[in-house]
Amino acid sequence: MSAAHHDDTSILDPELAAAETPPGVDRRTFLVRSAMIGAVSVLSGCEAPSADATAKQAASAPPTPPAVPLSSNLEVVRKSKGPVMTTLEEFYKVGPGPSSSHTIGPMRITYDFYQRASKLPPDQLAKATALKVHLYGSLSATGKGHGTERAALAGIIGKEPATIDPAFLDELAAKPDQKFPVTLGSAKFDASLADVIYDAPKGDFPHPNTMTCKLMAGDAVLLEQEYYSVGGGFIEWKGYTPPKKGAPKYPYATMKELQAHADREKLSIAQLALANEIAVSGKSEAEINAFLDKISTAMVNIVKSGLAAPTGTLPGPIKLKTKAGEVHKRAMDDKYAPQRAVGLVAAYALAGSEENARGHLVVTAPTGGSAGVLPALVYSLGEGGRKLPRQKIRDGLLAAAVIGYLGKHNATLAGAEGGCQAEIGVASSMGAALIAQAYDQPHQVVANSAESALEHHLGMTCDPVAGFVQVPCIERCAFGAVKAWTGFAIASNEIPVNRRVDFDTTVAAMALTAKEMNAKYKETSEGGLAVSVTLC
Repeated sequence: MSAAHHDDTSILDPELAAAETPPGVDRRTFLVRSAMIGAVSVLSGCEAPSADATAKQAASAPPTPPAVPLSSNLEVVRKSKGPVMTTLEEFYKVGPGPSSSHTIGPMRITYDFYQRASKLPPDQLAKATALKVHLYGSLSATGKGHGTERAALAGIIGKEPATIDPAFLDELAAKPDQKFPVTLGSAKFDASLADVIYDAPKGDFPHPNTMTCKLMAGDAVLLEQEYYSVGGGFIEWKGYTPPKKGAPKYPYATMKELQAHADREKLSIAQLALANEIAVSGKSEAEINAFLDKISTAMVNIVKSGLAAPTGTLPGPIKLKTKAGEVHKRAMDDKYAPQRAVGLVAAYALAGSEENARGHLVVTAPTGGSAGVLPALVYSLGEGGRKLPRQKIRDGLLAAAVIGYLGKHNATLAGAEGGCQAEIGVASSMGAALIAQAYDQPHQVVANSAESALEHHLGMTCDPVAGFVQVPCIERCAFGAVKAWTGFAIASNEIPVNRRVDFDTTVAAMALTAKEMNAKYKETSEGGLAVSVTLC
């Protein structure tokens, strides 16, 4: 067609079209990027940079950083060689947003170090003068936008994620010069944000989210530990040994193995997950149900809080306006039921994700960045929509956890390791399985629903603008929740055996895509929307 032969310069400003392409920069990429920046500038009301400025920016762009290979010593790597051993309490964690790997993980890490430091002999503790935290890799590159330093400080003064008052973190953001007393044995000293150091963003680290905690005696180190926030709020450390657990009743490392158990035992995925949870954790069915109820209640409350919050501006330089309440109101007023349903699910997800962006309490499902997806679906299946019985919600959360386990076991849940396909993609996949299981669909339909939702997130980059979990993260949660319903709708209306791509294949594709994805698109804010959007 003739349109294919149009010169790229025809849509550009004459000055830009005539601009010389910087050495080593592809001409077409330079022009398209420049046109995008110009369009964003017009829409945002910001002044567009000149052609010369654009050329200089392109020429001075840093080279693509190499991907950080995961150390083979990490337990998260070693565990991929055996059966799934993750438990519900490890997986569904309550803590402050906006990121499980950059907020909840670091707070768990520094709280762990605080506990270790408190157990040193009294004569050593008497010498203590300070606690220091060094952030590396992605934690250093985008930690500012995730509030990593506030979370890390909270941990070293003895606060833990599940019980911290979000108002503490809000006040710390508003008054960053505050100092807090720390008592370790007979030693007393102050801790502040100055004790959290943004160290090298690039280097040869065991994991992209590496940090080191130190207890100091002047310039001498009394205690030091290297830690890794491996995604979903999970943490490890140098020399980590996993806690001992029971053997799973139905061991599996793939969906195929799980389904073989289901066929042989005539059980649903939720029933298999419950049996394994009892065997591995040692908890009773009543205790597990109580935990699932606690998580579903937290999810419902998160959505309600987000919907009830007045329209305002989220913290940070983006100055992003909230929209959950407005989308909800308009959806409720829609006279067409199908459009109303889509609007409501989107509003619920926006509500949960905006709570995450505020730094308020969320549930990792599987991460903080994707924390709007599952709450939206739990709420829409329960009191906010379908009014399914509580047991159906429990079953759905069990099936969703299995999908998350397999994503973690055979690929990754960390945006810093696999891009947003690992966060929103897995969350949407979990959501599709939750819906299918809640409606008592056969295990093949549950697996197909999960596969469909994950397949259509493959390749999604993690490119948070200004390093904040807001653009594009908040709306991605809404799309992830809607895609979960779409995945279920397709899988429940097809002949299950006709699906040509299975869940395990798609997880393997996600793992491969994560390995091959340019490091700029893994939560570094060095590519994609993060460098295309002009802030003013």
